[in-house]
Amino acid sequence: MYSVQVEAYFSSAHNLRGYKGKCESLHGHNWKVEARVTANVLDKAGMVMDFKVLKDKLNAALDKLDHKYLNKLPYFKKVNPTSENIACYIYQQLKPGIPNIKSVTVWENSTSAATYKE
Repeated sequence: MYSVQVEAYFSSAHNLRGYKGKCESLHGHNWKVEARVTANVLDKAGMVMDFKVLKDKLNAALDKLDHKYLNKLPYFKKVNPTSENIACYIYQQLKPGIPNIKSVTVWENSTSAATYKE
């Protein structure tokens, strides 16, 4: 099994509903996002996927979140914008164009991350 991974970043604000603590108040993060793609067989060029193509697709998904108040976006009006749910959202955005996506990890700071994979 082969895998490749790229990282990208976005900034946004959110607050957690149904949570008692500091994160129930409006606050922001500079999020780091890692997208991982796997394959059992490499393509003709010897790659799982071109890094540039993967990064471009990830950046397109993150553009929908960058400099936004996440709670106001249609998806997050119904789904609490936790790191776990943000990772799932990004994964779902990537899956149609990258069928062999393995996982998406969202870092809200240098020590705390959540990963979604099917």
